[in-house]
Amino acid sequence: MKTATRSTGRAPKESAALAMAREVLEIEAKAVSGLIGRLDQQFTQAVELILGCRGRVVVSGIGKSGHIARKLASTFASTGTSAFFVHPAEASHGDLGMVAREDVFVALSNSGESSELLAIVPLLKRQGAKLIAMTGNPQSALAREADLHLYAGAEKEACPLNLAPTASTTAALALGDALAVALMQARGFTRDEFAASHPGGSLGRKLLTHVRDVMRAGADAPRVARAATAMEGVVEMSRGRMGMTAVLDDAGRVVGIFTDGDLRRNLEQGVDLRTTRLADVMKPDPRTIGPDKLAAEAVEIMERFKINQLLVVGPDRKLLGALNMHDLFRAKVI
Repeated sequence: MKTATRSTGRAPKESAALAMAREVLEIEAKAVSGLIGRLDQQFTQAVELILGCRGRVVVSGIGKSGHIARKLASTFASTGTSAFFVHPAEASHGDLGMVAREDVFVALSNSGESSELLAIVPLLKRQGAKLIAMTGNPQSALAREADLHLYAGAEKEACPLNLAPTASTTAALALGDALAVALMQARGFTRDEFAASHPGGSLGRKLLTHVRDVMRAGADAPRVARAATAMEGVVEMSRGRMGMTAVLDDAGRVVGIFTDGDLRRNLEQGVDLRTTRLADVMKPDPRTIGPDKLAAEAVEIMERFKINQLLVVGPDRKLLGALNMHDLFRAKVI
């Protein structure tokens, strides 16, 4: 007699959760894609207004819009547009003194009716600061009072109750990113400028570390002459402890590389290392990189060509140094 298996009901719950997750992502994706067709000259004018700003960009919002406003101010600041966040409630109690006539004030509110923002609009107007409103309601009080209005709304929230700010905040976040990146491009903002404002953490290391900072130079970079024997190459490779040695011509130019992989293959083939010329078993014209390149570019070359070492050369192909994956790991570039 078979015993009935009791269902835990777990699978249907997981299925329902996945279905809800997919629906949320679909709603939020539609909210973002829906903004594309609504972009117009107001967006271009907003970019021009901020580019011509002689002061700073002040970003404000309350509640969930306030969280998006903080992120937008941070994105502006890290991509070449001087900006900071001001809480609208605090602005009514003294922080509005941070805003000057030369500034551009960007106000975020999905409804466009946030009382805390509307309370400071007359004061902003009196000071002469320009106002850009990002709302989900073009007919709102905030949109009407603004110098420029950018639509950042959504047809419905991803929340099943259509109450919790979800799709609308995602749309506002995406539009804010679009504005920041458009400004970044218009300013011709460079990688070096970006790196200057991101000196800390792994991002800073990847952007600021150059090959010359991590390469092994001088005697630390193993090298042998092209006329050397394969055994002499092995000895130099062992001394350098990099799993390879550069092979140079009489002028010190790189003509090849001999790696531990080459050594294993030749040993398997029974090659006499004592009598074989290194030039006959080396890899000619190896991958190289310049010392002023970013260490991140060295990583890209190694990964693309599936190699573990890279020789560093000058414009004349003369050896300046060498590096391997372990050097990049130690420098925390990877």
